[in-house]
Amino acid sequence: MSMKKQINDAMKDAMRAKDKPRLGAIRLIQAEIKRIEVDERIEIDDARILAILDKMVKQRRDSINQYETAGRQELADIEIAEINVIQHFLPAALSDAEISAMVAAAVTETGASSMADMGKVMGILKPQIQGRADGGAVSGLVKAALNS
Repeated sequence: MSMKKQINDAMKDAMRAKDKPRLGAIRLIQAEIKRIEVDERIEIDDARILAILDKMVKQRRDSINQYETAGRQELADIEIAEINVIQHFLPAALSDAEISAMVAAAVTETGASSMADMGKVMGILKPQIQGRADGGAVSGLVKAALNS
């Protein structure tokens, strides 16, 4: 089943259950997908939807940090609830061991030996980790692997 259909079905379920917070978060997802489809005049595929969802989670994590710094926990809680809904549509997160193994394999595959090769390594890793791991954390692991 396509991700758009999954999201649409989840919206219907949330409407039936009268789950307003979940429904609101799902509508935010649909609005973002629709915005990109209209702006770029394309039909979005599942890979692009994963990228959109990943970006939405990252934006909300940034907002949570800002709200908590400002002492606005009630707003941070709303963002946390939205992240939980968005993550429902993302694939299972990778464990630290899986990420480390992927980084080691990518470094070996590209023959990377210095920081100048970081782009090559990240180019291989990005499609593999999309929606399953934080890109910043993976980037840090790649830097550590290339500096050792």
